[in-house]
Amino acid sequence: MRLQVIDLDGSLMHQEPLRRRIDMGEASRVEAADLAARLRIVASRRAGAGLLERLATGGRRGNGPPVYFYGSGDFHHLTALFLQTVSEPVTVVHFDNHPDWVRFPATVNCGAWVNRALELLQVRKVVTIGPCSEDLVRPEWQFANLRAVEAERIALFPWRHAPSRVWGRYDKAASFRQEGSHLHWRNLAEEDWADFLDDLLPAIPTEAVWLTIDKDVLGRGEAVTNWDQGELTLAHLVAAIERLADERRIIGVDVCGDWSEPRFSDPFRAALAFFDHPPRLRPSAGDLAINARANAALIDCFARVLP
Repeated sequence: MRLQVIDLDGSLMHQEPLRRRIDMGEASRVEAADLAARLRIVASRRAGAGLLERLATGGRRGNGPPVYFYGSGDFHHLTALFLQTVSEPVTVVHFDNHPDWVRFPATVNCGAWVNRALELLQVRKVVTIGPCSEDLVRPEWQFANLRAVEAERIALFPWRHAPSRVWGRYDKAASFRQEGSHLHWRNLAEEDWADFLDDLLPAIPTEAVWLTIDKDVLGRGEAVTNWDQGELTLAHLVAAIERLADERRIIGVDVCGDWSEPRFSDPFRAALAFFDHPPRLRPSAGDLAINARANAALIDCFARVLP
């Protein structure tokens, strides 16, 4: 794998597992703090292009698919930029406590990036695993792209969520069924994880897979993030990565969901963050060490399964 640490918000550079790999030449650091204010929450076109240029020209340590670590989930929409570099049909397997599927506004932002990814010809499908968030409460009111779910371009598998109240007709798909005015989701917390992975693989239509992981899919005992968090365990996540690597060809990985103090240079992004974020968290150094342990476990997993 080609491990690249994108230093946007300072959340990663003091984590021993990442710092050590950079110091030993097993990973490269891409300095991008000067772009962070124009990438956080919503990516400007120029800042996004600048980041892609740095990734293309920056130090590349190792062989195999790229593996990006890049800090807070406020930057998760960078996945849509990374996917621009893919030149073959690909399915995105997305672990997150949020579906990131809103249709409005049509920008590259952390709540809508799934739709930007689906606009790319090479992206055949996005499979989202693990949400527990309120994004599934009356999703039509929240501009959710339920038509893409109905068409199975998005497959959404919550970890645990009550049926969603809707007004439209969406029939049924692998991840839900409609009964009257409610979508009943396939709740993974009620299933055997290995059985779910058996069912997941036929739902991935391409040989190539891109993994994108927001650690807010994990519970607070295994990650500390800028967002409300789910209930998936790190063991479940690692098992899924291993199974996907056995059955498909992973061509890229990106990981976010670390915590950093939100800083903005414009009122627009600051307002979006204020209304979207949960109450401000002030984690201790001990709290943040949880993220370092999770990142170390993920890096060890990638080192085992990626060429």
